[in-house]
Amino acid sequence: MNTQSILQSPKRLVIALAAAGVLGAAAGGAYTSAHAVGSAPQPPVVAAAPMVAPIAAPDFSVITAQQGPAVVNISVSGMTKTALDGDDSGGGNGPAMPPGMSPNDPFYQFFRQFGGVPGQRQAPQRAVPTRAEGSGFILSPDGIILTNAHVVDGAKEVTVKLTDRREYRAKVLGADPKTDVAVLKIDAKNLPTVKLGNPKDLKVGEWVLAIGSPFGFENSVTAGVVSAKGRSLPDDGFTPFIQTDVPINPGNSGGPLFNARGEVVGINSQIYSRSGGYQGVSFSIPIDIAMHVKDQIVATGHASHAKLGVAVQQVNQAFADSFKLDKPEGALVSNVEKGGPADKAGLKSGDVILKVDGQPITTSGDLPAIIGQMAPGEKAKIEVWRDGSAKELTAQLGNASDKTQVAKADDTVAKGKLGLALRPLQPQEQKEAGVAGGLLIEDARGPAANAGIQQGDVLLSINGTPAKSVDQVRETVAKAGKSVALLIQRGDEKIFVPVNIG
Repeated sequence: MNTQSILQSPKRLVIALAAAGVLGAAAGGAYTSAHAVGSAPQPPVVAAAPMVAPIAAPDFSVITAQQGPAVVNISVSGMTKTALDGDDSGGGNGPAMPPGMSPNDPFYQFFRQFGGVPGQRQAPQRAVPTRAEGSGFILSPDGIILTNAHVVDGAKEVTVKLTDRREYRAKVLGADPKTDVAVLKIDAKNLPTVKLGNPKDLKVGEWVLAIGSPFGFENSVTAGVVSAKGRSLPDDGFTPFIQTDVPINPGNSGGPLFNARGEVVGINSQIYSRSGGYQGVSFSIPIDIAMHVKDQIVATGHASHAKLGVAVQQVNQAFADSFKLDKPEGALVSNVEKGGPADKAGLKSGDVILKVDGQPITTSGDLPAIIGQMAPGEKAKIEVWRDGSAKELTAQLGNASDKTQVAKADDTVAKGKLGLALRPLQPQEQKEAGVAGGLLIEDARGPAANAGIQQGDVLLSINGTPAKSVDQVRETVAKAGKSVALLIQRGDEKIFVPVNIG
């Protein structure tokens, strides 16, 4: 049975059962009625089943035949260090493992993360060869290939294999870890190439197709639908991922994601999994972002990204209520890098960024994705929500650093009153905390404690107003609605915490 028949057969079965039900009911009713009056039974009148247009899947065989030859298998070899066999106790520079523990043991990474076995020195190490595999696809007939940066990370040698079994040694022109895009070059001519599409035209629920080498099985084809667009993931703020339910496994990384017209709309990059294998959620880099990075790498050998210099967090309903926003959208600024582009432009903690150059910021993840695709030195118009109204600022963007731009927000919301015991900071405490004002939280109970606020935190502002005195905070809370947004500092980090007081 072909794919179309499989998809249609449940629909046909439902229709057939429904028709049988109508027939039985109509026949029984007609016979009983006719028998009651003593007349001859009449043929039952059967209502016609409603026509349902079948939903046909694309012809994946055509896409595979036409675009498959431009998909390649990538083999990577390198070197890594490991302990000498039979010696787990002497002379190395890293953590010591328990004697005889295999790297495949579930506790191996635990001991590595927490410094190894106490009192033991690391074993002498030796370099051993390693191999890995991934996927990629050909962009130009002269051998420009796209893949993931993590596929070629640390590679000493990269080999590209075509579907016709030809193999080439590849040169890594450049890799951009921030977007997980890498560009390879092989010495060849007249190569097959893929067609490129526009990921902005993708619709949730649309069919998509992946070709790659999962677990080393070259040129495997899997299909599914688009689950969501513009997904932001932790530590991947520069990429608004395409989420799909296409089965993606190790070895698929770097391969193309095709739409139903056989056009590449993304690069398969990551999966969400608790087992290490595919569990129904996979993520792809939009091809327009990848091509932007590719053009930079081909021209200069590297990619650059702009930065605004803020830490942001999600705006939930409690924050929206606190800041009098119509709906929970935008990126809430929890910290501004001193002397950075945002600071120079006049952005402040407590501002909610609504638009960048006219592009709406729906979630906090939209901001770094939009800024990251702009050029350092470029000017951006930033629309912010401050003190109950919109305001427009202009920022000249800087170069992206390795610092995380998106701070994790505590979305816990509790019920009841605020529950904070506060006192002014002493001059020495202000100096140690690196703040010019604020109040020390000596005790947190009730809703504040439930929202994650702790003893020792420093309260910097409430609903965007600097916290200068206990009385001022009390008055602000009294005038607030059902929730307040507290800006606290814990160590070197600043974050807004919503507290429901309604």
